[in-house]
Amino acid sequence: MENATSRGYARNRETTPDSPDNSAVASNILASSIGTIANFERRALLQRSTAERIADRITRFTGSASFALLHLAWFSLWIVANAGLVSGVPVFDPFPFSFLTLVVSLEAIFLSLFILMSQNRMTRHAERRAHVNLQIDLLTEQEATMRLQLLQTVVNHLDGRLPRE
Repeated sequence: MENATSRGYARNRETTPDSPDNSAVASNILASSIGTIANFERRALLQRSTAERIADRITRFTGSASFALLHLAWFSLWIVANAGLVSGVPVFDPFPFSFLTLVVSLEAIFLSLFILMSQNRMTRHAERRAHVNLQIDLLTEQEATMRLQLLQTVVNHLDGRLPRE
């Protein structure tokens, strides 16, 4: 069985959780964890297929204010032109704007498909992240159990007596 020294814990009674040695170790572990997560995210982005990259770009653009303003302008121009308000422009889709309805319906179908593709990819990524989180949680629980066992050993060694300051 591992003991505290073999696991890297200091035997020195002066070492506390706030001591510089432990702070440096904790800082290094934190930096390493952040780097691991950043690499995980970077790999996930690089592993996307061409279709997923296109779907993500389309989804990102269609969720922007620019897209909404572009559609507002487009629909306004279409309606003004087809209401006969612009001289010299022939009416090609009279009220109730059946062709505009067809175009908007087709656009909605394709946008829905692209959004679903992006969501499916994000779901797969979230599931992988959740699996990694579960592994980390299990390791943390195992570490906490080992610490409690170590503490119980110390308490048993002291016969339940705590030193007074």
